Formats: sequence, structure tokens, C-alpha cells
Amino acid sequence: MWSVYRCLRVASIGVALLGAPAVARAELTVAAASDLQTVLPQITAQFQRVSGETVRVAYGSSGNFVAQIQNGAPFDLFLSADTEYVQRLVASGHAVGSTAMEYATGRLVLWARSDRHLDLTRGLALLPDAAVRTIAIANPQHAPYGRAAVAALQHAGVYDTVKSRLVLGENIAQAAQFVESGNADAGLIAMSLAVAPSLRASGNYREVPQDLYPPIRQGAAVLSRSTQRAAAEQFLTFMKRPEIVALLQASGFGAPR
Repeated sequence: MWSVYRCLRVASIGVALLGAPAVARAELTVAAASDLQTVLPQITAQFQRVSGETVRVAYGSSGNFVAQIQNGAPFDLFLSADTEYVQRLVASGHAVGSTAMEYATGRLVLWARSDRHLDLTRGLALLPDAAVRTIAIANPQHAPYGRAAVAALQHAGVYDTVKSRLVLGENIAQAAQFVESGNADAGLIAMSLAVAPSLRASGNYREVPQDLYPPIRQGAAVLSRSTQRAAAEQFLTFMKRPEIVALLQASGFGAPR
């Protein structure tokens, strides 16, 4: 009787193990600058196909992400709109210096809805006109595109005239939303957002000369507390592939400097 009971018990354990769900594979979590939100889904989809990894992305302003990461936010990888933020995390011990890399250069454009009928060929000289009542930019306190916008306005000699008209978005995607929705007449936004289908269909843009603002050098690094370091490093290597570099450039980014 005891041997029969033991056999039944072993069999029941085996059935339980066979019926147990497979352990879910951990996700690679990425904190990404909001200017990437139109192209990064394509990059992560391709990476997932070739690697089998699952990637989850949060978008926001690079400066805000630095504060979150330093306060323990559980990200594995940081894709910043500014290499300075990456170096700040390396210096504080929150990012792995040997993984730091530059992956693109951001480009600033002046964008407006077509129904505003603004002559964008005039560039930044257009902004002091009375027809431009509000101008959306990203918050320069924590968004690289916001700092670039302020620098460009200053170099163009129009900042003092228009500074009272500036509307600040939490990040560059929100600044673009302000203009797209009509809550701002014009905006200084990322080219990567301006060439996306929704904005391309509803408005026009004029690139801001790159000598009017410091280069927006976009960088990345694996974070020190990452539990998926191998996958994070694999993702950074993947971003260096020629086809991914070409995709970034086709999506409004310049080559890394």
C-alpha cells in the first residue's frame, strides 16, 4: 500500500510540474528621450525579432529621467537626447561608462500647422510677427531641445522679443503636441517628430540652421542597476548596425558626431 501511495504521489508531482506555466522572460526596460517615439518602436520590433528579447520603453525628457534613475527607477538602458546626461549618470555611478555611446544627432526645426498660413521660409525671423502669438518649445531646464531652441532664438536676435510668448512642454513631444493641437501658433521641435506621418500631414517645417545652437548629441548607456545587462549591451550593439543608423537618419536624425 505504501509503495502504491508513493507512486501516486510522485506521479501527481510530475503532472503538477508539467502543468506549471513557463517562467516569463524578464523584460528589457528602456528610458528613452521623447524625440525617439516615432522611430524607436520600429527599432525595438526588429531587435525583438532577432534577439527574442522583450523590450518595454518609457518616453520622457532626458533630464527628468536622470533624476528618476538616480532615485532608483528600475530601468536597464538609457537613450538620452544629450550625451551630457549620460556622462552625469556615469559620474554618479548610475551608468556603466564602458557602454556609453553616441547614437545620433538631433535636429531642430520650426513647425506650424498649414492652416496658420505662416511663411516658414523666413525662419526664426518670422517669430516676432504679431500673427505668432504663442511659440511652443520643450522646457530648457531638463530638455536638450528646449536649450537648443533658446540658444537658436538668442543667436537669431529674437529671443528678447518672443520670450513672453513661449509655451513650455514637459518634453519635446509635448511641445509638438501644443502646436499640432493649435494651442500654439508655431513650435521649435525635433525634426524626427516633424517628419512623422501625423505632423507631416497637418503642417510644414523649416530646419533651423545648425550653427545657431549647440549640437544635440544623443547618447546611451547601460544602467548600473540593470538586471538585464547582457540584453541591454546587445541592444546598443544592434543600434550600431548600418540599417539602424540609416533608419534613424531617414527618421530625421543626423549621424553621430
